[in-house]
Amino acid sequence: MNVAIIGTGLIGGSMAIALREKKLAAKIIGVESNKQHAEEALKLGLVDEVDNLDEAISKSDLIILAVPVSVAEKMIVSILDQTDQQIVIDVGSTKNAICTTANKSKKRKRFVATHPMWGTEFSGPKAAETGAFAGNAVVICDKEDSDPDAVEWVEKMYRAFGMNILYMDSVAHDVHAAYVSHISHITSFALANTVLEKEKEEGTIFGMASGGFESTVRLAKSNPDMWVPIFQQNRENVLDVLNEHISQLRKFKSCLEKENYQYLTELIENSNKIKRILK
Repeated sequence: MNVAIIGTGLIGGSMAIALREKKLAAKIIGVESNKQHAEEALKLGLVDEVDNLDEAISKSDLIILAVPVSVAEKMIVSILDQTDQQIVIDVGSTKNAICTTANKSKKRKRFVATHPMWGTEFSGPKAAETGAFAGNAVVICDKEDSDPDAVEWVEKMYRAFGMNILYMDSVAHDVHAAYVSHISHITSFALANTVLEKEKEEGTIFGMASGGFESTVRLAKSNPDMWVPIFQQNRENVLDVLNEHISQLRKFKSCLEKENYQYLTELIENSNKIKRILK
């Protein structure tokens, strides 16, 4: 199978590595608007060649959209309309917008909406990792809107990567993603800005930063070109969870202001319940 990967960064590059490792791709064609990234993807052997979009589509059996969600949404109908029997998938963190837009194409059934639940704070082809997806979950959305053979092949691919497949409708996916992924990034961005604002001595931050601080703000290194479109597309759900998060922060603030350490203990003990879910 020939595979076109549109966007050869962290996810696209890691998909290329996994496809080669599992011998699922005879040839991988990169489509990349960033000239430096295109050169890096070739040099690193992530792709066999870099081509323009139209040529890549015509040469491929599988087309993977691994670009920011706003770009993917703009491209999806045009890509589907150019396909014959190729399978088209995306790997974005929001699903309802692209699924709604894909419905405008007569070839909608060749599209499988997916979200592999993996990522790091780094970007670009050099960030691609071997074994990135193994042991993680992938969500396939609106399965019933896709051709069975397309879904079957995509399922086979993700199982070969070692992923656990979940099925959701695209609206539910975006609600859950806001709670388990998107709020984590906002919290990290906000905490990093808080520390940078209040602690002016960078050397002190570096010297005193513990494992807990580093793990909490790790996501603040993430690329805004990727995350601003995610927050934009999932605005209502992110606002909902953000309001709840602010409410929880206010409870902790009130405990300290009123020296109510009993309630503070209860809040922390309640949060400890997460250990039953995340071990």
